[in-house]
Amino acid sequence: MPCLIVLVALLAPRVLCAIIWLTSDWFSGIFASPLWPVLGFLFLPTTLLWYTAVHNWYGGVWAGWHIAVLIVAVIIDISPAGGRRRRAD
Repeated sequence: MPCLIVLVALLAPRVLCAIIWLTSDWFSGIFASPLWPVLGFLFLPTTLLWYTAVHNWYGGVWAGWHIAVLIVAVIIDISPAGGRRRRAD
């Protein structure tokens, strides 16, 4: 059961990105190259969602708290890859 919860938590931002991309123009005009959204989808989906939210909701103006939330999003994205496993003795 814990593995299922982890799997759902890891897939949720990617599923949300896919749904938004298929049903709206949320990502259009933000990135100069289609490479960046693809890389964001694969490696940093929560960060990609927040970055596009700032551009769509706040006109791309980065205030202090926007940057703080971006840092939290990056930490959320890279935390499962941290390799903090307990050793079985």
